[in-house]
Amino acid sequence: MGETNNSDFKAWTSIVAALKKLDIEAQKRTLHSVATFLGISGFTESKSNQNAQVTQHGVSFSENRDISPKNFMRDKAPKTDGERIACLAYYLTHYKETPHFKTIDLSTLNTEAAQPKFSNAAVAVNNALRDGLLVQASKGTKQISAAGEVFVQTLPDHVAAKASLANVRIRKRNKKILSKN
Repeated sequence: MGETNNSDFKAWTSIVAALKKLDIEAQKRTLHSVATFLGISGFTESKSNQNAQVTQHGVSFSENRDISPKNFMRDKAPKTDGERIACLAYYLTHYKETPHFKTIDLSTLNTEAAQPKFSNAAVAVNNALRDGLLVQASKGTKQISAAGEVFVQTLPDHVAAKASLANVRIRKRNKKILSKN
């Protein structure tokens, strides 16, 4: 048991040392991304306590979940349909607790957010999939990818958001070409 506590403390000190080098917003993004990557939930407090959880280093383990989809989209300021799809997917996942969704769910939320109607929502979703912002989930649903989450978290800084996708390796489907002999 003492060995486990020692390992926990070593991990904690390493994490704190690395995070202290970042500004507060980068600390928040990094913690959220790591928690998402590891599948850890529970960083948010109850709604009445959400803004109260701040450590001495200024790292918040919670985020205001009371923002409307309209205000969220205004704050993120997506420029393309693919970016808008990623923002809507992020909102569904983190604010409506809907991690798996269909295109119609994104279109409905788009209307709720008072955004311009998609000319073709299915194409916008496919573009977001192609760009690595969304990934396929079970039974024909989609979900936001880890790269998509980091992308949305860095918005409205479009330069940083694009840079966050620079190292994303998108898996291409193999297309078998049958040659006639």
